Amino acid sequence: MKFSIIIPSYNNFNYLKLAIESLKKNSSFDHEIIVHVNGNDYETLEYLTKINIKFTKTTTNIGLCSGVNLASKESTTNYIVYAHDDMYFLPKWDYYLAEEINKLNTNLFYLSSTQISHINSNTNKEIANHIYFNAGNNINNFNEDKLLKNYKNLEFFELQGSHWAPHVIHKSIWDRVGGFSEEFDPGFGSDPDLNMKLWKQGVRIFKGVNNSRIYHFGSLTTRKNKDIVQNNARKTFLLKWKISMDLFINCYLRRGKKFTGPLKKPEYSFYFFKSLFMSKIKYFYYLWKKN
Repeated sequence: MKFSIIIPSYNNFNYLKLAIESLKKNSSFDHEIIVHVNGNDYETLEYLTKINIKFTKTTTNIGLCSGVNLASKESTTNYIVYAHDDMYFLPKWDYYLAEEINKLNTNLFYLSSTQISHINSNTNKEIANHIYFNAGNNINNFNEDKLLKNYKNLEFFELQGSHWAPHVIHKSIWDRVGGFSEEFDPGFGSDPDLNMKLWKQGVRIFKGVNNSRIYHFGSLTTRKNKDIVQNNARKTFLLKWKISMDLFINCYLRRGKKFTGPLKKPEYSFYFFKSLFMSKIKYFYYLWKKN
């Protein structure tokens, strides 16, 4: 199974090079890699040309959403994978995603790999968004051997919701929803918004696949650009969908819990009704303030 792997990058050559090398070394299939280069990064452009990797480019950093959308137009496969340029792809990461896809009889799915990170932000063992394991917090102290020797033995579970990137979506569904919403540039909030668009299209399979694993440094360089006006993602999401981002993530996607199957209706709880009430108050406040 062949994927179109879309990677936006902004002045992050060394991480991008490591990501591409890991894709070539550790993938089970020969994928199509497409990079969007934000800005005049000549070192990256020279490298991509030399190793014959497809790319799109803009002279300025247009943001994650716009960059990914532009690059995705060059894709030629049935599956769009969105990834960061600061990820190391572990052996058979793609095999396990393909295996999961082959079990389904629908294109209405959103699958993601399981992230391993040096950042320990998991405080509840029953609810977690990634695996904590320190193999280096940057490319200079990255311990590839340590990671390769240990990644299989790190305990986790099939995740309800998503790890966000890297994710795979069928190209027909990606095109139907228009990819990422560019009002979320430079990128914060774009993943929950994409998930909401998929939800509106009837997608109920949101799953983080445990055996498909990547290491994420978390540099977020495409988003962190002082030349781009930082979007108030939570406000943008609320005005667009009339509920808060947190309400959607926690009660609709149930992100971070163990996967139990396709999602149905949101969990009706005290938290749900409290969040819904607060969402409506903030929504009408923003409308009043706007007028």
